[in-house]
Parts: sequence; C-alpha cells; structure tokens
Amino acid sequence: MNKPKLILVGAGPGDEELITLKGVNALKSADVVLYDALANDLLLKYCKPDVKLVYVGKRAGLHYQQQQEINQMIVQYALEYGTVVRLKGGDPFVFGRGHEEKDHALLHGLEVEIVPGISSAIAVPVIQNIPITKRGVNESFWVITGTTKEDTLSKDMHLAAQSSATVIILMGMKKLASIIELFKKYRGEDEPIAVIMNGTCENEKSGFGKISTIESIVTEKELASPSVIVIGEVVKYGSETLKGISSKYVAK
Repeated sequence: MNKPKLILVGAGPGDEELITLKGVNALKSADVVLYDALANDLLLKYCKPDVKLVYVGKRAGLHYQQQQEINQMIVQYALEYGTVVRLKGGDPFVFGRGHEEKDHALLHGLEVEIVPGISSAIAVPVIQNIPITKRGVNESFWVITGTTKEDTLSKDMHLAAQSSATVIILMGMKKLASIIELFKKYRGEDEPIAVIMNGTCENEKSGFGKISTIESIVTEKELASPSVIVIGEVVKYGSETLKGISSKYVAK
C-alpha cells in the first residue's frame, strides 16, 4: 500500500477544462477521491478504474458536523488505501476549509500536498468580460463570503462597501437583500452589479444591473445559488454577449 497521503486539489470554477494539469495528475494517482458538490464530476474520468469515489457535498445547516466527518474520512481512507485526493471546487484555500483538512491530516501523520485551483472569485467575472481591476477605475478588489458562521454579513462587507474597490461576494445569494441595502447606503442606487450563476458551466446564467434593479433582474432570470456577485464600476465593462470565445461561456 502507498504511504498514507492527502492531496488537496482545487477543481476550478466548474468547467472541466479549468483544472490544472497537476490536479489531473493527482486524480490519476488517487486510491480514494472525496469530492464536493461544486467539483465537476466529469473530472472523475481521470481516476483509475479501481478508485474509491466518495461524494461529500455538504447539506445546509449541517456544515460543521459534516466537516468533522470529512476530516475523519480523510484519515481513515488514507490509512486504509493510501493516497486520498480531496477534490474541492475552486481553490481549496479560498473559503474551502482546506486548511482545516490539511491540519487534521498532518495531526494524524499523513503526508500532505496542496494543488491550487482557479478560484471562481476570479474566473467567473472574467468569463463574463468583467475586469477585476482596470486602470483608472479601481485600485483593489475584495473577495468576501456572503454569510459568516454566525449567519450574518461579514464586518469586512461593511468596510468594502465604503471603499472604491471591486467587491466579489461568494455564497451571498441568501443575503442578497441585505447586501443590496448595505451598498445602497454607501454607494448609491446606481452602483453597477452583476450576479453570475453556475459560472463557466454550460448552464451559466447572469444578470447585469444596478443596485436599484438587480433584485428584479434576479427574479426575472431565476438566478440562485451557486452564484458570484460582483459590485463596482468595473461591472459596466462586462457583457452578457461575449465574442471570440467558446459559445459555452455565453450567458443564457
């Protein structure tokens, strides 16, 4: 049996082609793969025929309990089979609990390797032609979780709303009304905003508007989780009809 090992692999934002070559090679070496809901399961085709596949997508309201179970499964399967690949959507260290899983594995004597992934925070706006930074428009960007473990808006959200930075919000649809209220207070009703659902996937949908109009656009276009919310002047440079790239990226 191989030496017990954990490889944390970022699966990218959704499109199966947006995983790194190093990530593909890790999947080829895996004896066990624990994969998330946001990791494209088409990537599992790179695994060996006899690999053990375990789906560990979390259920709403049970994240803490399930994370503890996942940590235990990583150690159990590594000791029993050898190399465990933990396949996580986006990048494993961007709101992915990957560092916790790394710490738990090291605590139990496992060898650990990290394979970074393309984060949806960057890739999804770019696919919609939204520049994260643009000279003369903004000087920074924030990536913020939409909901904290206390089920409230992050304090950083309040600070970001008062800045001129591009603000990219992950896991924020549940708090969309509160987010809009906050940004209306500090940036006004005309601040550009985009909501991009299932970014980089074939069923991608998006809505562009202003703080004052985005809720009606979200309702009209039936946008829901998983979505990336982008707020800031750079959104004006985005487009729902893209040219020169694969048609699968064109928003429906």
